Parts: sequence; structure tokens; C-alpha cells
Amino acid sequence: MPLTKDEIRSLLSDIENERVERTLSTDNTKKISEAICSFANDIRNTNKPGYFLIGADDNGNLDGLTFSDAQLRSYAGLRNTGTILPPPAMMVYKETFPEGEVAVIEVQPSEDTPVRYKGVIWIRIGARKAEANTEEERILTEKGQIHSSSFDGRPYREATIDNIDIDLFKNEYLPKAVSPVTLAKDKRSVIQQLASLRLFDTRFNCPTYAGILLLGYDPQYFIPGAYIQYVKFAGTTRATKVLKENRFKGNLISMLKELEYFIKYSIESKRPEFVSVLREEPRINYPWEAIRELAMNAVMHRAYNGNNSPIKFYEYNDRIEIDNPGNLYGKVNLENFPNETDYRNPNIAEIMLNLGYVNRFGSGVNTVSTLLEENKSNPAEFLLGDYTTFKVVVRNADVIEDRTVGTDKTPGIILNTTESDTDDVLGTNSGTNNNEVGTNSGTNNNEVGTNEDVERKEAIIGMMKHNKRVSVTQISKALNIPRRTLFRIIDVLKTENRIKRVGDLKSGTWEVIE
Repeated sequence: MPLTKDEIRSLLSDIENERVERTLSTDNTKKISEAICSFANDIRNTNKPGYFLIGADDNGNLDGLTFSDAQLRSYAGLRNTGTILPPPAMMVYKETFPEGEVAVIEVQPSEDTPVRYKGVIWIRIGARKAEANTEEERILTEKGQIHSSSFDGRPYREATIDNIDIDLFKNEYLPKAVSPVTLAKDKRSVIQQLASLRLFDTRFNCPTYAGILLLGYDPQYFIPGAYIQYVKFAGTTRATKVLKENRFKGNLISMLKELEYFIKYSIESKRPEFVSVLREEPRINYPWEAIRELAMNAVMHRAYNGNNSPIKFYEYNDRIEIDNPGNLYGKVNLENFPNETDYRNPNIAEIMLNLGYVNRFGSGVNTVSTLLEENKSNPAEFLLGDYTTFKVVVRNADVIEDRTVGTDKTPGIILNTTESDTDDVLGTNSGTNNNEVGTNSGTNNNEVGTNEDVERKEAIIGMMKHNKRVSVTQISKALNIPRRTLFRIIDVLKTENRIKRVGDLKSGTWEVIE
């Protein structure tokens, strides 16, 4: 519940303390983020929220400021920028007084301490805000171990320090997770450093599940399903010939490097597409950044506990399917996906952000949507009907007849989960849908004006009505019309004033004139 006006007045009139900080600066992101970090760490273990009040001076006097909705959203967005890890629970609101408005950032104590801002642990004792020293960091680490509720933060008691690669931790991960200034004066032992990053549990003297996944010599020995199974099929079903297989395994540092390289250089393909007599454009089957984003999301969000199934990364000749164990988690549901965010594996999420595989929390699906739209691909289809898995389908832009779900940029959400139902919805049958656009099976005729060409013209118009961005290549393939013949028919349709092109050939659309 937000504070009442009387409660805010009380905080304004009180002295600054471990739960209250005030400022007149509305855009000092560094100061605000450090305060959020210190309140989340709750070093005194008050188990009460902290309040950062914007719009008041040190004495609690209001300065006549006002706050727009955009400003409040920017304050709330600090949680998901990836600079405060792990992201704390917080809410932002404002209250209006005769002397001006106050923006309130309310931060709940975190159970996953220590919380860092840009690799530095900030704490607050009384009115003092400062970097945590070694002893204070130890206190926060132990507190986080006691309260840790996520699976990836639990101790793996059958493992020991000998099961993880300490050199890999020192050389590859630690410099990316902790600021250089902090590292330069860090005198802690390796175990203490591991524990402060939730990779080791000092109570049981063993790595956490996150520690095994990130640094283990053989993570799959402890967590058998923690790998990605890639299969490339010749056709549109798993009954067709297998062209290629790969298994991405090992610790996250090595596995994610290999996976990213593979997607970048083995998945995306380009070919020239003829758009006019004098011009060609590259045609891309899948934008590799979109597939990378979906694969990384699968690693970050999958269910690791009690499930030995791998992430399935299947490439068919008309689509890619990525299927990971574990459906929507926490406060994310069918009604608010993909606009809400929650984390089954907060420590894995933090690891992937530190390693550079995630840029901003909560932005993955929207990033994929933008990349696919820029490539003129169909939206990604999220199949969420099966509560045991999370499945996403991306259509091959080089072979598909464009059948978007809806007309906006929002990713399509389909609740069917059986392969036959999926294929019906997405159009992944083995033949062309000639009946849908009115084609016939007669022979091609290069002359315009025959009965067959009348039918062809109606079929072309039908496709343009169905999809105003349909390409010449898509029409040619769907209707089995040679490209030169197709260009001639299109010119006739333009002459007859039945269609026109709005914009250029690359980014324009077809308009059917009724």
C-alpha cells in the first residue's frame, strides 16, 4: 500500500535515517540507484521498506516541483536496467501538497542480498550511505543465504569447491560482476567472493546450483537436463530426415559462447531477391539476433529443478521451435504476458546480464518482435497452453506465405500445443495453400488475357488483400507463376487501375482499388 499524505508528511519532518533519504534532484540516476541499492540491502535487518523522496530538501521542505507520468516510469524503470542486481521489489508513486509534489520510491528489503549497483554494494546505517566493507558484505551474504528461496540460490550439498573452476571464476566472471575499484581493494578469500555473488554457500561449504551451472567442470553430472539439444530436420515434422544435430553443454560461460557463435554463423542465411529489373535485395531467413535472444531467454527462464529434459532447439525447413521446461512463472500469466516480468532463476538472470547476454531485464520479447518486424518476418508465436513447457515458434521468412497473427506489433500468443494444431494455425503444412488464394492446377501461360490469366489476376489480388506487404517472390511461389509472367500481370493490373504500389519496392505496400 502506498503511503498516505500524513505518513509522507511524517517522513518529511523526520531526520534522514536508514529508511529515509530526500533530494531535490530529479535526474540524478546515480544517487537514486545507490539509495535503492542501500534500502534493498537493509543492513540493519529492519525488515521494513526504505523511502527515497524526490522533491524535498534535506530539511524536508518541498520546492514546488511537479512530476509527469514519464518521470515516474523512468524511476520505476531503474529496477530493470540491469545496473541494480538482483533487481529489488519497489514501487513508485507521487503525492500532491500545496507546496508541491513528492515522488516516492518505496523499496522493499531484498531476500537475495547483497544487492549491487554497477558492481558495488551500497548500505545505509543511520543517515550514512556508503560502500559495504568486508565485514558488512559478509553479513549481507549470510543473510541472503538464509533467506534465499530461488532454486538456483540453494546449496548443492553433494558438490564441493573442487567441482567448480576457480580460475574460470577469477579470470572470466569476477571482473565482469564486480567493479574494478572494488576488486582492487578486495582482500577476501575466493570462497567469500563466490558467496557474495550467490555462487557458494558457506553454511554447508558447497557451491549453489547457480555456481555449478556457471563454473562447474561438468554441470550435467549434477543437473542432467542443463543442456540444449539442437536438431535440424529436412521437412516440416520430426518424422523427416535429420540433417544436423548438436548438443550445447558444459558450464554457462563456455556453453553460451558456443551457442551464440553457432546461431550467428549457422542459422541466418541470406540470398539475393529480385525486386525489379535493375535491383536485388538480400532476403534473410531468420535475423540471428532474434533467435539468439529467444535461445538466451530459454536458458535464463527454464525450470532446472526436478526436470531432466533439455531445451529443445529444433529447426525445420519452414520454422524454428524453441521449447524449454517450465511455463510462465510467478506473477506473469496469460493476461499480462509479455508486459510483466518475474524470474524463476534470478541468479542465472544476473549471471547472464553480467556476461553480456542480456541487455535489460524484461525487454527480450519486445526486442524479438522489433527484429522480426524489421526483417518483414511473421511475429513470433508463443504457445503457452501447456503448463509444463514454454514454446516459441519463428517462421522462416524465406519460405513462408505471410500469415501474421493480428496486424499490430504484439507477438502472437497461441494456446494450442499439439504439433498438428500448431501446424494448422501457423500454416506449416507440406503443400501450398493454393485454394486459399484461388489458384488452379493448370499449366502456365505466358500470355495475359486467357481465362487462366483472369483467374491468376484474381488470385494475385486476393493475396494482396490478405497481406499488403506480400512480396513478388511469395506470390510467385504460392501461385506457381514465373516471375517474368507475374511482373507482366502486375503491370496489366496497374494499367486497369485495380492495384497500385504505395511507397518503394522495399518498404512499400500494395493497395487494392475496389
